[in-house]
Amino acid sequence: MQKKIEIQDISIGIVGLGLMGSSIVASLLALGYPVKAIAPIHGEKEVGYRRIKEHLSLCGKFGILQAGIEEYLSLLTVSAEYADLQGCSLVVECIVENLSVKDTVFKKIAEATDKSTILASNTSAIPISILQQAVPHPERFIGIHWAEPAYATRFLEIICGNDTDQHTTDRVYAMALRWGKEPTVIRKDIRGFITNRLMYAVYREIMHLVQKGDTSFEDADKSFRYDAGSWMTLMGVFRRMDHIGLKDFYVACNNIFPSLSNTEGISPQMQRIVDAHSRGVQNGKGFYNYTKREADAWIEAFSEFNKDIYQLAALYPEHVEGSANQ
Repeated sequence: MQKKIEIQDISIGIVGLGLMGSSIVASLLALGYPVKAIAPIHGEKEVGYRRIKEHLSLCGKFGILQAGIEEYLSLLTVSAEYADLQGCSLVVECIVENLSVKDTVFKKIAEATDKSTILASNTSAIPISILQQAVPHPERFIGIHWAEPAYATRFLEIICGNDTDQHTTDRVYAMALRWGKEPTVIRKDIRGFITNRLMYAVYREIMHLVQKGDTSFEDADKSFRYDAGSWMTLMGVFRRMDHIGLKDFYVACNNIFPSLSNTEGISPQMQRIVDAHSRGVQNGKGFYNYTKREADAWIEAFSEFNKDIYQLAALYPEHVEGSANQ
């Protein structure tokens, strides 16, 4: 017998129903939150609603839902009108990474909500301190950076801008815990935040090695999948050093750091791929080439893997960890 949804006592607004926005909506609906989803682009309303249903279907496969999909959809309002955000305790923007467009959108959000509403951006590239200048009462503005898919990952970055109030941070952190996340709080608004900075350092080094002819895309991917990919979910980076032995890492860092790439430009390989209008699995062309069947198989495999890793991570909770030595 299916259980009844435990409906939460606050409404959350999501602006932008692309892949990430739709995923966040589904994640919140699955937790019982009434969601007001705003589709600011013409035609996005219908497409976004379909995406949300697809994400909820995946939530069901992951064992996240306690009731039928239609019951969760009853908590959803999809609209093109910003005025429908009235009454939301939190509004999260998930639109294109364009500063002027985001500024316009946040001005509309601020006009539609009262000063107690927390305003947030899911941006992964634009500093929160810049975005919060677009709204009155910038102390209630914060960054909330999900990972895709939002409903099957424990990651969440909370990013404070220069004007973000501690009370705002505390409220969002408490929400994140109720969402089942393991949130990290970034007190200083640095470009790219933490996760992206770490990964882009890896991307730069991998493309540098390929460009020099030291490895191939395939072998670089294998190295990352079967080494780092086998332990990162369990222990992160610093605990890995503790596990292997700090003396060995100290020697290796001294020897390897000077040889790592510090280039500020895009690799020629990536430039050629982008110039060719390649979009990866979306059009079958990228660092790899894909048939339609291969692209669909990778999308399906990613979905299944997220389910597996979400469940696996739950077997090794945070309470097994010691305290950090800062």
